[in-house]
Amino acid sequence: MALSERNTVINPRSVVSLLSRLRNARGQADPYPIFKEIREMGEVVPAPWGAQLITSYELCDRILRDNKSWRALDDAWRTRRADGRWGAPSATELGSVLQGLNPPDHTKNRRSIGNIFDRHTLEKLRGRLESTAEELLDNLSARIQEEGEADFSVLVSEEFTIAAMGHWLGIPRADYDLVRSLSHAHIYAQELLPTPSQLATANVGMLGMRRYFTNLVKERRNHPGDDVISSWIRTWDTLEPDREAADHAVYLLVMFIVGAALETTSTLLSNLVWTLDQHPDQRRWLLANPHEVPRAVEEVLRYDPPVHVTTRYAAQDTVLAGVPIAKDQLIHTVIAAANHDPARTNDPDTFDIRREGGHLSHLAFGGGIHYCIGAGLARMEAQILLSAVVRRFPTLRVSSPPQWESRVAFRHYTALPVTTG
Repeated sequence: MALSERNTVINPRSVVSLLSRLRNARGQADPYPIFKEIREMGEVVPAPWGAQLITSYELCDRILRDNKSWRALDDAWRTRRADGRWGAPSATELGSVLQGLNPPDHTKNRRSIGNIFDRHTLEKLRGRLESTAEELLDNLSARIQEEGEADFSVLVSEEFTIAAMGHWLGIPRADYDLVRSLSHAHIYAQELLPTPSQLATANVGMLGMRRYFTNLVKERRNHPGDDVISSWIRTWDTLEPDREAADHAVYLLVMFIVGAALETTSTLLSNLVWTLDQHPDQRRWLLANPHEVPRAVEEVLRYDPPVHVTTRYAAQDTVLAGVPIAKDQLIHTVIAAANHDPARTNDPDTFDIRREGGHLSHLAFGGGIHYCIGAGLARMEAQILLSAVVRRFPTLRVSSPPQWESRVAFRHYTALPVTTG
């Protein structure tokens, strides 16, 4: 049966059933058989809410790179679709941040911050990140000695990510818990099918993020220094004569970058431990070859990326893999399915650190103009932490099943118990 024919006979409600399975505990623990079922329905799979799920690596890669045909969900699109889901305050705010902008607005905003994580900046951050990793692992070790096990996600992954952002942007340490909790609430606005209660939570998180980071930008405006936020304020003063508008632009940048890091990097760090625990042969090989940590990080990014689904809309009527797509119609690039596409990767469901070209074979950081601007920092954090774990905890193992938030688009651990016994 031809691909286009396969897609026309799919019952969209069967997709809802599969997505529902992704939300339960079993689906969260191992979502990839479910994504495989969706991918086997075709490259373009209809969903009952009027969108299309894109499952192949080739199509996802093409869409993410083509910002002319496939657009981010900007303010203009959200205004045209201002129903309950897309008219929620937390959702409309996302149309103004970097990930929701299209050229020329995206070009202006992206250029305003420059190459924020170039080699020089990363090397300046490295020493602080290495010492932070050691400190957090000291805390983990002490907790394991006291109680027999400890929560790696809470004590290490979450703390390491907010500490990296906090140090870079100058966020007071006393505010880390607040910022993290607000970000975790706001992320529901980016879920595939958020419930009304999740949207209400997202609205509260968004208002809190706006209040906190608006005040932070105001404080840097009143007391400028040589920090990152003060530098962005000076840049935007040359781009925008209205100081209130300039400060709002800086707020949107800071809020987006912090939120994006807290909702992706912390999951990646926990994924390193969980994935290696589930593949003891690979773990033993890495312990014997610690210089291969960068390859291990890339394979974890391919095997279980922190972001499973991203969304675009069609700029005009078109046809994709034989399926008509109407202007303004939503498409969801299912990165979790694409990263396991056998047309792209041999034996994709096998976790193999020694896989050749691993860094070229995943879409964990997206693509095109919206390629993750923090990819370099995320990789460095992951490599620093995994190197330290391999060196200090050769017998670390997951002591009881992890727990995940009931999400489809953005993975998030709520517990990852570990021990060294």
